[in-house]
Amino acid sequence: MSRLRVGLASARAVAPHPSLWPVAVSTIASTARRGWWRRPPFVPVPSADYVAFRMLTHYGDAEAVPAADDVVRYLEWCRERR
Repeated sequence: MSRLRVGLASARAVAPHPSLWPVAVSTIASTARRGWWRRPPFVPVPSADYVAFRMLTHYGDAEAVPAADDVVRYLEWCRERR
């Protein structure tokens, strides 16, 4: 459930920033589970364990949902690093 909440919150944060859409797609693809096409839900999403780890290390709570500003700042940082 947390992965879905994180994904929806991230999508809402990125939606008003079309210039970040390509960065968001490539970031999702780079964190996707290996062999994602072989297992449901058949979409390139990070594993639940990875999402929980990222939320725990950033917010101190594995069930946290990222703030919209944090998502946008992270993707801007990713874009600058490429």
